[in-house]
Amino acid sequence: MYGLYDKEGILRFVDSDKDACIAYAELFELGSTNYCLMDLANDTKKVKGNTNLDQSQGVYNN
Repeated sequence: MYGLYDKEGILRFVDSDKDACIAYAELFELGSTNYCLMDLANDTKKVKGNTNLDQSQGVYNN
């Protein structure tokens, strides 16, 4: 899977075909300096064991 992010870091498009992501960027006239194409399959990690994903336990800096 590939993810196309804009220059602000917002995920704009996801597809299994790299060329489809590039076509999306061209369709919406995103120049090559205004987007980032990432291979999401290689960047994901599986969560194993008893991992607590409760975000309410995070540390807050006020």
